[in-house]
Amino acid sequence: MSELLDQLNEPQREAAACVDGPVMIIAGAGSGKTRTLTYRIAHLMELGVDPFHILALTFTNKAANEMKERIIKLVGGEARNLWMGTFHSVFARVLRAEATKLGYTSSFTIYDTDDSKAAIKQIVKQLNLDPKAYKPSYVMGRISMAKSNLLSPKDYMENPEIYQTDQDAKRPAIGQIYAMYDQRLHNSNSMDFDDLLFNMNVLLRDFPDVLLKYQQRFHYIMVDEYQDTNYAQYLIVKKLAARQQNICVVGDDAQSIYAFRGANIQNIFNFRRDYPQMQLFKLEQNYRSTKNIVNAANSIISRNRDQIQKELWSDNSEGNRIRLIRASDERDEGAQVADSIMNYRLADDADYRDFAILYRQNSLSRAVEDSLRRMNIPYRIYQGLSFYGRREVKDVLAYMRMAVNPHDDESLVRIINYPARGIGQTTMDRIRVAAADNDISIWTVLENIQTFGLPIGSGIVQKITEFVFMIKRFESQVATVDAFTLAKQIVYASGIVKALREEDDPESAERIENIDELLNGVQEFCEEERQADESDQTDQQEKPMRTLDEYLQQVLLYTSEDKDKDKDADKVSLMTIHAAKGLEFPYVYVVGMEEQLFPSFLATSRAELEEERRLFYVAVTRAEKQVTLSYAQTRYHNGQQTGGEVSRFVEEIDPQYMEMPARRSFAQPGMPRSFFNIGKPQPEPSTFKKKAATQPAVHHGPAVTNTPAQIGAIMPGMKVQHDKFGTGTVQAVEGTGDSRKATVFFEGVGQKQLMLKFAKLSIIEQ
Repeated sequence: MSELLDQLNEPQREAAACVDGPVMIIAGAGSGKTRTLTYRIAHLMELGVDPFHILALTFTNKAANEMKERIIKLVGGEARNLWMGTFHSVFARVLRAEATKLGYTSSFTIYDTDDSKAAIKQIVKQLNLDPKAYKPSYVMGRISMAKSNLLSPKDYMENPEIYQTDQDAKRPAIGQIYAMYDQRLHNSNSMDFDDLLFNMNVLLRDFPDVLLKYQQRFHYIMVDEYQDTNYAQYLIVKKLAARQQNICVVGDDAQSIYAFRGANIQNIFNFRRDYPQMQLFKLEQNYRSTKNIVNAANSIISRNRDQIQKELWSDNSEGNRIRLIRASDERDEGAQVADSIMNYRLADDADYRDFAILYRQNSLSRAVEDSLRRMNIPYRIYQGLSFYGRREVKDVLAYMRMAVNPHDDESLVRIINYPARGIGQTTMDRIRVAAADNDISIWTVLENIQTFGLPIGSGIVQKITEFVFMIKRFESQVATVDAFTLAKQIVYASGIVKALREEDDPESAERIENIDELLNGVQEFCEEERQADESDQTDQQEKPMRTLDEYLQQVLLYTSEDKDKDKDADKVSLMTIHAAKGLEFPYVYVVGMEEQLFPSFLATSRAELEEERRLFYVAVTRAEKQVTLSYAQTRYHNGQQTGGEVSRFVEEIDPQYMEMPARRSFAQPGMPRSFFNIGKPQPEPSTFKKKAATQPAVHHGPAVTNTPAQIGAIMPGMKVQHDKFGTGTVQAVEGTGDSRKATVFFEGVGQKQLMLKFAKLSIIEQ
């Protein structure tokens, strides 16, 4: 077997070495899934497989980029030629090459969620429908559902079950909106994210020569997170793999949590039915978490009836048991969580970035945020407004999109009067009507503004003509000027920076910095090596120019984590459990562990309840060292204080892995809170070591070694010994009683501030 694969454990090695025929790798949480997939691809290349013939599909650009970088380190720069990326980015690449077959040009624009919602909002207005009944998010959800199930507008309107659902919801016009939205996308030479899957299916269905072309190109296909695929993705992969049958899917049915986005867990359950000769490999060793966390997770997921049997295990330390916080209300819950974070931080010398607070629904973050602010604990809301979702960044990107595709209506509407150039809403309404009446793009009307005879003043016509001329000037340079040079020209010629400087807004300076950061990203893109294509294998000595349309193809498919300037900051992370999938933290808190909250009151069937349980399993397995659950006995809901019952999921955890709270008398307002009867957190080694077999697994909370008298005896100038930091000199002491803290300078470590109650300092020299 390859020396390359000797770096894997036995199950990983067997899975990576099996390259021919259908293969399914069931990879438990923290079991080295990405590592196995990476080495499998590297092994294929080591066997002589041309990277142009390898297709690897992921769900995030981050995962694809990290894997490709690892493969390059293993086998060299040729790995850049791999067809590796998200479903959407890879299929967008194919669709650009084959766009004319579907009635598009290769420069089609990709609408993001905001673009789609803006288009829907305009259509609802055009049809004189109630905007409260036809909210863009609801309509987009229905359209997305249809496209994910490969239903065209015609299919949608002719389906009696769908028709009845919309009638019952008192939204009978959804089908009409879908049809108009679809036509508007075509007129704008645009696709939305769902279209990238829908149109890829249409391409492979209606053009057998194209299907054969890509079946012959992709000799080996690998799919990451297969349990998260929807019907459209499943069908594309199945068609592409039908000729060679060398398909490898990697995933974990226990982490299938995206049914609300169309993911179908049956895809992974039915893989054997689709490929009866498939070989199954299980990765069951968890490298992330302590034994107690892994065993607790096993006891959780064992309750699900529909699953592929596996038993996760860990060779890490036993670790602390899962702790439970019982709070009187949501404010008390937030305060106890914040207090617990501070205790762990002092006891374990942890960073704020080591902590994550997870919740089932976003509204639960409010009380926690209030408590974190009160205790001056810095935090970030994960997957809040992404860099590319910021107003000024979207404005610049809209100008860039217009340069590449002037028929992009949503980008045009966004920037035609920004910065202000005297083209108001009334004028735009008249232009929109002309475009809709003639079934053409708004740009076509603008280009021929005088021929339409619209009641628009000559001064405004002149402004429109100047705008059209500016965009055409940008458009003429797309193929001849590199992306960074043209982007910089667009930023300053558009007047956006000038307008921001003139705004009387303290945030304008930050907005200008964000535009500079966007330009930095374009420059980095231009300096990267261009991904080669089989049809464009140019001399690698001559670095080809990277153009603005290539940049937009990449940036418009970025996922939210791909550019987040705050991601490395030392802050506690707050996020929904769905957003936490794929992440890991030493300390994880799951708040709101109450019936009706988690599991959600919307989970009324066994299948829905099992997905909720898988979601809880995902939450617990994000933790490396410590899991803390919390629930409130009362909580405000719709202005009414209601009683809360602890979640059934907490009760389903095997008691031997839980540390339950005892009854306590609640602290007076302003008094420091602590865990009920469990003492303060015990420092845990940063690297897990296997404990001796004779060591008991049960933990009853850490023992405090310093008595109050010893705490009071520590004074500035003393030499002290710390178990972790070694010998140090006390620089200063502040506070009284249990709140007494010391600043100590340790040789070779530096200065540390320690809470003396937990620090376990021994006095060496007075």
